[in-house]
Amino acid sequence: MIDIVQHIESVHREVGAGHLPAGEGRAVRLRRDYDTPIEEVWDALTDPARIGRWFLPISGDFRLGGRYQFEGNAGGKIVACERPNRLKATWEYGDISDPGAVSEVEVRLSKLDEGTTRFELEHVAIVPEEMWDQFGPGAVGVGWDGGVLGLTLHLRGGQLEDPIAWQLSDEGRDFSTRASVKWGAANEAAGTNPEAVARGVANTTAFYAPEPDAEA
Repeated sequence: MIDIVQHIESVHREVGAGHLPAGEGRAVRLRRDYDTPIEEVWDALTDPARIGRWFLPISGDFRLGGRYQFEGNAGGKIVACERPNRLKATWEYGDISDPGAVSEVEVRLSKLDEGTTRFELEHVAIVPEEMWDQFGPGAVGVGWDGGVLGLTLHLRGGQLEDPIAWQLSDEGRDFSTRASVKWGAANEAAGTNPEAVARGVANTTAFYAPEPDAEA
């Protein structure tokens, strides 16, 4: 069993603006502290074999300027790599003929003391207004919550044996529901009106944690 509440409460979430080469975008940010030395966290984030154990299998040219590809998911170009503090890459999914479809993910690590590391992730994207109005930040944020959960379990020596099955389980649906609500709270704190927040939370929750009848 995973302590869902403890994990959800351990992650700080923010919604704001961010800059991309194609223009101004929207940003989701997650922050969590780990009782793990910074070099160990950096290794978990950059070793392809380890990434496949807590996130997704990855292939590519793992160097500055090289390209990577997550199996069945996004790929992109590594644009910054400053061991052990900063990693930044483009995040490209589907048709990227439009420069506005290329978003960016940046991970920053800072050493709080010899055994404690602060992990921060920022994803900046130009989001169509109709999609943001429908889902808000949770469409991306809940997915990254799942990634942070995987990293957390990995750093503790564990993992989800079948992430897809877990996501559809009662425990997984509880996790996604709680994360969706937290992203709603972050969106409201950023100034979004409560009605739009409620709509985004409802739609995000229905996507990530559909009622069992809806899966049939």
